[in-house]
Amino acid sequence: MKTERQKMAAGEWYTCLDAELDDLRATARSAVHEHNSLPPEERGAIGPKLARLLTAKDAMIEAPFHCAYGINIVLGDQVYLNAGCTILDCATVTIGEQSALGPNVQIYCAEHHQDPVKRTVDGLEIAHPVHIGKRVWIGGGAIILAGLTIGDGAVVGAGSVVTRDVPPETVVVGNPARAIKRND
Repeated sequence: MKTERQKMAAGEWYTCLDAELDDLRATARSAVHEHNSLPPEERGAIGPKLARLLTAKDAMIEAPFHCAYGINIVLGDQVYLNAGCTILDCATVTIGEQSALGPNVQIYCAEHHQDPVKRTVDGLEIAHPVHIGKRVWIGGGAIILAGLTIGDGAVVGAGSVVTRDVPPETVVVGNPARAIKRND
């Protein structure tokens, strides 16, 4: 029988009301708190506890930052996350090299059950990975929903809500985000 963490990692329905997942979220909260409390001269540096959770090479994360687990975040070289970014990494979130997220960008991997009892009493949710390619720009306040891929060189306009995959070298804007041009 699978644990709730194993179900979450496998992309199956799982309950978030689970002791192991609670412990992992508590570890992430502690790491995020430390990161968000770094002194100003360490602007953009990744706090030591947070660095042990996520996979990052030469990335910068401005405070404040929030993540659910941290262990499912993979940042490529020279990735930049501006202040206020939130990554709810119930599944893997990969952000390719030289990509940048504006302030208050939100990435959600979990979808909650639509049945109110299964959602509220049982805590059922399912998680889908998010993949952001290389050299992507995501404007401030954009929201990226679960299970999506944003292709290399794409641009997501500020305030956009991305509900479907974005092809490489494409500019999308709006709610829901729609393509307005290609960057050929």
